[in-house]
Amino acid sequence: MCDMISNVHAVEHLLDVCLYNLNIDEVKDMELPLQLTSTDVSFPGLGINNLPIDRVAFTIGSYPIYWYGICIILAFGACVGLAMWQAKKFHFTSDDVIDVSLVIIPAAIIGARLYYVAFSWKDFSSDLMSIFDVRNGGLAVLGGVLLSIIAAFILTKVKKQNAARLFDFLIVYIPLGQAIGRWGNFFNQEAFGTNTTLPWGMISNETSAYLSLYCPTLNPDQPVHPTFLYESIACLLIFAVLLFVRKKIKLPLAPVAMYFILYGAARFFIEGLRTDSLYIGDTGLRSSQVLSAVLVVIGFGIIAFSRYRSTKTAGAGEADEADLPADTSENDVHEGHNESMKDDSGDTEMKDASENGASGSTEPSQESESSEPGEESNS
Repeated sequence: MCDMISNVHAVEHLLDVCLYNLNIDEVKDMELPLQLTSTDVSFPGLGINNLPIDRVAFTIGSYPIYWYGICIILAFGACVGLAMWQAKKFHFTSDDVIDVSLVIIPAAIIGARLYYVAFSWKDFSSDLMSIFDVRNGGLAVLGGVLLSIIAAFILTKVKKQNAARLFDFLIVYIPLGQAIGRWGNFFNQEAFGTNTTLPWGMISNETSAYLSLYCPTLNPDQPVHPTFLYESIACLLIFAVLLFVRKKIKLPLAPVAMYFILYGAARFFIEGLRTDSLYIGDTGLRSSQVLSAVLVVIGFGIIAFSRYRSTKTAGAGEADEADLPADTSENDVHEGHNESMKDDSGDTEMKDASENGASGSTEPSQESESSEPGEESNS
């Protein structure tokens, strides 16, 4: 089993050492950059060779803007934009979406970082300020998802909104954001898997250097599983399934449950292929696999509980209708209404008769003739 990445800076440092054939002291003395910004990526089985990939999209002055950050921004932008576009259809407003976004976006970033730091604490304990440096990676998707859900739940309580209805509406967009964000791993040449002979196997200087340094049982000269691509495709499929579930299945929290089940299952198997997993202490258990399994169980639990609640509510409603007293049934209510109308009609007739008697006329008035009980029962 491959050892997990011990320190992002150290890894980048050693990559430079490997690729430039310099020893560590020389690298320190020369103050070379701690990461390579460009590389050639190949997919030999697909006939794609030496595809130039640069981590830096462009620079503003001397400040580099990385593709990783752009992918994250595009992911959030796509989710928020679609949610605002479809908000009215699900009885929400654009302001509701913006309010939630202002809470869950920072929560997602904080949660993703805290998750990574928690399971790599020995790499940050000696330099606490490095916790806030995320430009070289170190974000865990599952941590971001979990803290986002917690933050959104707190917001619904503050705003006195229906949490289940809001979650069912918004959860659909999470896998879409994940599918887009995963491409940041491609530009960074990270989150890849073990060796593979499949046609879409990927190889680059970074994959070869990483396998040489951390995975002595693997062949650095052979392609690896592009696991970031697997997860991106899986998330797009989950996004499509959740759109269908949200539209067709009216069971409360069904979309949420399906996200937990589908993403949990997909991530469990994909994580098993990766070479850079975070582990729970020295147990040998991959933290993301354990959490993914928990999500699957929670998803099935949500479905079972939601079905139970719906059945119980439906049964209570039928019982209430059966327990209604006879004099409060719908027909009796209508009959009582008709009787009241008849009494009013009788009062009108008596009044008209009195007026006619006073004037010496014995014929009923036109108004009393139009007040027939049969006609009034249709009012």
